[in-house]
Amino acid sequence: MSQDILTHLSEVDPVLGGVIRAVGPCLLEPQADCHPFQTLARAIAHQQLNGTAANTILGRLIASCGQGQFPTPQRVLASSAESLRAAGFSFAKVAALRDLAEKTVAAVVPDAAALRQLSDAEIIERLTQVRGIGRWTVEMLLIFQLGRPDVLPVDDFGVQAGFRAAYGLARMPRPKAIAAWGERWSPYRSTAAWYLWRALELKRLGTLPLPLMRIRLPRVKTRLKKARSSARRAARPTTSAGISSARPRRSDGRSRARPRRARRSRAPASRR
Repeated sequence: MSQDILTHLSEVDPVLGGVIRAVGPCLLEPQADCHPFQTLARAIAHQQLNGTAANTILGRLIASCGQGQFPTPQRVLASSAESLRAAGFSFAKVAALRDLAEKTVAAVVPDAAALRQLSDAEIIERLTQVRGIGRWTVEMLLIFQLGRPDVLPVDDFGVQAGFRAAYGLARMPRPKAIAAWGERWSPYRSTAAWYLWRALELKRLGTLPLPLMRIRLPRVKTRLKKARSSARRAARPTTSAGISSARPRRSDGRSRARPRRARRSRAPASRR
């Protein structure tokens, strides 16, 4: 990892710079070989399972369907759903695995050479067409398989929790807020994400340094808030002429107070 990358991140973000100094050199190294079909098939097997259980299922798949080697897309398509179920795949994962094989044969999921020619956005758009493959899975492939330098997986729990720990936040930051803050890390956001993962580890060990400064995250409107405000505007009553019955405003922009209705005095209880 180039020292220039760490210097850049430390200069644009002193808090992250403190984490970098506490962790030391970045050990993020992409794998030498990238096999998109195998990577995504393994990701499908690992969904909602621990590593031991997922690897057991993959071992059965290799033994039964691949005859000792990782099966090709064609071998997966030639296998019956019952044989895939016997390996340990659920009905949903069988459907996802077969869809992955079909899209690999159709070149929607490209081979390694073609994949490297695509941009990050193009790879995400292509691979998320596969059933059961989401953006997070593709982002992990981009970082750890292809070694793309500017990927920030804001939906990753480790990134969110690491950001919260590193910056001393009281609550978990929203993904959009992390994305907005992380713009300053570009074009090395993959390295920044790696250090956020390490920050969470230091937090658990009790060796994470205190943040050098307090930050204020950018305020990002959520879809829910936008939907609520739109619903309130849509629900505002109008007159038959189509004019809103909301409180009228004066020429200076302030609301014109409605005349108060006279309150009827109530006689004391002794006079009732």
